[in-house]
Amino acid sequence: KDPQFIEKVRDIVGLYMNPPDRAIVLCVDEKSQVQALNRTQPILPLAPGVPARQSHDYERHGVTSLFAAMDVASGVTISNCYRRHRHQEFLRFLNDIDANLPGGFDVHLVMDNYGTHKVAKVRAWMARHPRYQVHFTPTSGSWLNLVERLFAELTERCVRRGSHTAVRSLEKSMLDYLDNPNRDPKPFVWTASADIILGKVERLCKRISRSGH
Repeated sequence: KDPQFIEKVRDIVGLYMNPPDRAIVLCVDEKSQVQALNRTQPILPLAPGVPARQSHDYERHGVTSLFAAMDVASGVTISNCYRRHRHQEFLRFLNDIDANLPGGFDVHLVMDNYGTHKVAKVRAWMARHPRYQVHFTPTSGSWLNLVERLFAELTERCVRRGSHTAVRSLEKSMLDYLDNPNRDPKPFVWTASADIILGKVERLCKRISRSGH
């Protein structure tokens, strides 16, 4: 679906495995419309060998969007929550990022093609901050963005296990979850080369083609 799929895979994997000198590589994304849910019954405590049980009945108390940027080399995450998910909020987050990064380094942003990332005002921000360079993931290629692994952990360990009567409580819970590892950060290590990834994709496409789908 993406005519530049191969080029984008090689570009992003190259950033992970052979990052440029004097540069910071950040994986950026948003987890939008996260609901503050108050479960009508408390989560039952874990017993040995028994998964946690929780009620499926809950009250909704609003939504928020989590913005995060993970430094590939260090594992440190910059994060913030906003009640809306528009280009205005993305611009605010870009300013958050810039305020938290040291000067003297180029900054490479890995992110998807979501509309808010490509509007004219965002492009103008990039033009005013020439040390930033954007690397878009391929269409349907969010799995190439390392911050998605962090979001998966957050969803499983924090959001789904939480119960919140207000959006502010949910936001604090998520931001605390992401901030705690910053005290002793451990980076996510990318091990698959671009050739390995592209070989797997090619074999998958051939199997799908032979199956007639």
